[in-house]
Amino acid sequence: MAAQRDAEIRKDVQSYYGQVLKKSADLQTRACVTAARQVPRHIREALQNVHEDVALRYYGCGLVIPECLENCWILDLGSGSGRDCYALSQLVGEKGHATGIDMTESQVEVARNYLEYHMEKYGFQMPNVTFIHGYIEKLGEAGIKNESYDIVISNCVINLVPNKEQVLQEVYRVLKHGGELYFSDVYASLELPEEIRTHKVLWGECLGGALYWKDLAILAQKVGFCAPRLVTANPVTIQNKELERVIGDFRFVSATFRLFKLPKIGLAKRCQVIYNGGITGHEKELIFDANFTFKEGEMVEVDEETSAILKNSRFSQAFLIRPVGERLPTPGCCSALESKVIITDPFKLAEESGNSKSRCLSDVSKGCCGTKKSC
Repeated sequence: MAAQRDAEIRKDVQSYYGQVLKKSADLQTRACVTAARQVPRHIREALQNVHEDVALRYYGCGLVIPECLENCWILDLGSGSGRDCYALSQLVGEKGHATGIDMTESQVEVARNYLEYHMEKYGFQMPNVTFIHGYIEKLGEAGIKNESYDIVISNCVINLVPNKEQVLQEVYRVLKHGGELYFSDVYASLELPEEIRTHKVLWGECLGGALYWKDLAILAQKVGFCAPRLVTANPVTIQNKELERVIGDFRFVSATFRLFKLPKIGLAKRCQVIYNGGITGHEKELIFDANFTFKEGEMVEVDEETSAILKNSRFSQAFLIRPVGERLPTPGCCSALESKVIITDPFKLAEESGNSKSRCLSDVSKGCCGTKKSC
């Protein structure tokens, strides 16, 4: 019965994204077009280079372009018409590669139609993008090999798959050690009832299949990932009276998380780290997640897991890392870990971000945030 229901959901989603939706404006809620945080200039420029026909078919709930991308191999789950893939292909450079996989054939066809256009625009001699028609919970059937990618991204797609654990298992398999899943998705405030989980439009709108946010950590660590690291979060507004009646008191949030696959090397130790700077677009400051921001030259104390991630991922060359107690060559102050309250709840972060924006907008004439840009 479960397999039959999963197949029905997959068919409904394919129909919704292949026939019902022709462009972003056709969406009935705001779940799949939630704004992300301020986009760095180099990413804005990469997105502006994407063909208009591709960008118009974009359905996403956040920004899934992480940092430190040069020469990386990246897999985009649910790549749709290819917007994120084409932006990433420019950022990884000719020695890197971006692969997109999507189950909706018409979307894949749109993406493939603009391959030559983008490679010519970027000045690349050989294409560094591939688009595959397939299922994100069956990457092996699509020919994607073990430990073949540095980064996997997903933009508001995992919620569309009934078996989230199977997706995470496949992602873990194809990631190299030290690699990460960097993804945005929609999460629910509580476990969703059957009425919502079987509603066809709510599934297509990224709400019916939303995971209860606390279950993400359970699934991720069951598969083998480190604990999820919350990056950004924004409340989801429905703006559809009929669908609001079905949803009732349940709340939704779009959130970006990063999950790292680390080698099994035993327990790490707390460390003091200094960001060396130099990552493209983040030369002076690297906002790693909602809890850790690293400024160039400033020493920061980090917990065991953050230490392990920085040591064993693509970020290792960007940091000077030493055990706590060993003096590091820096004139800056050290941010103490003990005073930090770690945020893991995306609803809490979304609320805090909303309050911060409201204060900033109301007091901008008084200079509360310095400049409008910093808001």
